[in-house]
Amino acid sequence: MTILLGSIADDYTGASDLANTLTKNGLRTVQTVGIPDPSLALPDVDAVVVSLKIRSVAAKDAVAAALEAESWLRGRGAGHVLYKICSTFDSTDLGNIGPVTEALLSVSGGHIALVTPAFPETGRTVYLGHLFVNGQPLDESPLKDHPLNPMRDANLARVLTRQSRGKVGLIDLPTVTDGADAVRARLDRLRAEGAAAAIADAVFERDLETLGKAALEMPVSTGASGLGLGLARALLRSGRASASDGENEAIRPVGGLAAVVAGSCSAATLKQLDAAELHMPVLRLDTEKLLAGSDEISAAIAWAGERIGEGPVAIAASAAPEVVSRLQARYGREASGHAVETATAAIAGELVERGVRRLVVAGGETSGATVDRLGIPAFLIGPEIAPGVPLLRTIGTGGNDMLLALKSGNFGGEDFFATALSMMR
Repeated sequence: MTILLGSIADDYTGASDLANTLTKNGLRTVQTVGIPDPSLALPDVDAVVVSLKIRSVAAKDAVAAALEAESWLRGRGAGHVLYKICSTFDSTDLGNIGPVTEALLSVSGGHIALVTPAFPETGRTVYLGHLFVNGQPLDESPLKDHPLNPMRDANLARVLTRQSRGKVGLIDLPTVTDGADAVRARLDRLRAEGAAAAIADAVFERDLETLGKAALEMPVSTGASGLGLGLARALLRSGRASASDGENEAIRPVGGLAAVVAGSCSAATLKQLDAAELHMPVLRLDTEKLLAGSDEISAAIAWAGERIGEGPVAIAASAAPEVVSRLQARYGREASGHAVETATAAIAGELVERGVRRLVVAGGETSGATVDRLGIPAFLIGPEIAPGVPLLRTIGTGGNDMLLALKSGNFGGEDFFATALSMMR
């Protein structure tokens, strides 16, 4: 297996988002869950996205996992490795974007890394190093209140500097507008001045194409799926990859029962659950009872068992921000998040044991815990359900194929759950 582009994603939904973007832009792509076992036969592809769960772990653990994935990708021919992060730059003052980026640079020759979370298609833009969400500065937008990594600073250079050892520079929009050569020249100057990373502005899709062309000539970059778009188009235009036009194997029907499991507390997911009640039974778990150790999981499975034979059901451990804040204050942020993702993954696992083969999961941490619980090693990338969310077909599951959608909490329109299930047969 020889690939052109490798990526290390810091969570599973972000990996699906990137794999979807690469596929849409012509690259044959597979998403793996961690480093695949050598016995797993992967198809011949242009790009591999290795999914990890390293966004919110200790920085040293994130670095160790990323370096192992980087070595695996380089060993299969990847000339460029993209460290895929969230488009809202979710992180803390200790990491993990800075430490992982610098570690990847250290094993690739010490080059400077171009960094941008911009993805105008989903409303994320960067101007003068500041991140905007649908025109609002990140720290004034609803997305500032991530339950694990709240983001209170829109100045990305400042955020990245706090978690990095090296200097952080800026590639401003006028430089990007001047083209890839100007971006490379700016990177060279910043590197000579001691910078290890540079935040790059991007307001329009054409800016991503410029950044992708410039970044492809370096061994490492860091960014959201928008940068993946730029890298994919640069590969195609360079002639190193040919646009895929084959039949998509991922859309073959699997049959079986269907369900939705949600752990995200984002405003988008809460609205999607309200809309889902028009199409299917929805059970909203009492998160305080989950945290207190009551038998909510068994009760949820029993509730689903009485209904799922008649059609899809949804089970949600999602709560409004004020409820989440109260529970975090009482039980602690990490304990609260862990309890929710563990419970939702356990419920998803039980549903699959009972015949669910079409599953929609909402929330990054919930998706990661669920995929790990189910022991899925890799995915084929199917058609897009909503921007950033593809239909996924399992690889290496012993003939018991499943169709899944792993949705970041903030992604998708209000009818997302019904739309996703309608695409799964």
